[in-house]
Amino acid sequence: MRIHRAWFVAAVSFVTIIGAAAFASLPGLLIEPLHEEFDWSRGTVGFAISVNLALYGITAPFAAALMDRFGIRRVVAVALTVIAAGSGLTVFMTEAWQLVLFWGVLVGLGSGSMALAFAATVTNRWFVARRGLVTGILTAAGASGQLVFLPLLSWLVENHGWRPAAVTVALAALAVVPFVWLLLRDHPADVGLPAYGAEEVTPKPAPVPGAARRAVRVLFSAARTGPFWLLAGTFAICGASTNGLVKTHFVPAAHDHGMPITAAASLLAVIGVFDVVGTIASGWFTDRVEARRLLAVYYALRGISLLFLPMLLAPSVHPPMIFFIVFYGLDWVATVPPTIALCREHYGEDSAIVFGWVLASHQVGAAVVAFAGGVARDVFGSYDVVWYASGALCAAAALMALVIRRRPPVRTAVAPAAA
Repeated sequence: MRIHRAWFVAAVSFVTIIGAAAFASLPGLLIEPLHEEFDWSRGTVGFAISVNLALYGITAPFAAALMDRFGIRRVVAVALTVIAAGSGLTVFMTEAWQLVLFWGVLVGLGSGSMALAFAATVTNRWFVARRGLVTGILTAAGASGQLVFLPLLSWLVENHGWRPAAVTVALAALAVVPFVWLLLRDHPADVGLPAYGAEEVTPKPAPVPGAARRAVRVLFSAARTGPFWLLAGTFAICGASTNGLVKTHFVPAAHDHGMPITAAASLLAVIGVFDVVGTIASGWFTDRVEARRLLAVYYALRGISLLFLPMLLAPSVHPPMIFFIVFYGLDWVATVPPTIALCREHYGEDSAIVFGWVLASHQVGAAVVAFAGGVARDVFGSYDVVWYASGALCAAAALMALVIRRRPPVRTAVAPAAA
């Protein structure tokens, strides 16, 4: 039986996201080395990371519109090049504003164009059936990249300093560019095929001019609806409790309790292992279970796990910590497939751009906690207050998810019977 071309496009997208994930593995490893070398406060380093996270999110909806205008290949290839430039230039920095510019602005803009809106766009164009599963697989690619790069980067930071790690990120991003340019295709019509699960070839849409105007127009349209604000609110809390908190501050928090950086980074990598399993499973569940109920369960379980974390941090790895890592890892980005499904349900053809704006809220939440976590550590001497606050926010997100109303099915008008 011949394999549909859509699965090859999904495979190339998976590899692309894995290669680009190197940049997401590094921020949490930079806090202590930059604090020691330049005497920058953790709040200062956290601010640069927060700029990165915020731009990652704000860029996403415009990148989705740019993909409609210029094609996926061009946008992703340029984004990877910008990431490589930003990461490479950090090697030469001497002032804190340069960290904000290179890592915060350049890597933030590039990574925003490689955000989950990319996965949503590929899924919407190439798949009609199995959309939830494919979304889960592509979302898990980021965790796979974390698994591949985090142990290597932590070893480089601890044994050779942070600069070789930054160069490794730049080279990884550049290495993926040829795969994108040579193997990725923008639309099934480019190769004369129907999307996977469709019976007929859908003509390729004409390029949509005014990408920025369209992104803003879609935002204003979606902002007049209740589901948008509930999805944006829950996803802001998702970002705060994952990228902003655990990905950025888990390693330095564990190091505060005497755990070696490489051991703490390895635990994050293990989160990446179980994240792959959890996200793919979430995609499978999303094809079968009501999405808002899945979100409520995911956020409730995440909140419970974060409330226990301060009691588990110790100089060495022990069984309760392993249980937390497995439990939390299964839930890390399991929220993405049902969130994309709800965007698709409520916003149709504009769903990728709407999800881009929802993702922007995710990254704003992550940015706030990345900065606040560093400030809290400087002020209180520990991260405990941030863990507890994030757990409470996750409980609020679970309630918000349940409030999202289901979109009523479209009814076909029936002509009255003749007398």
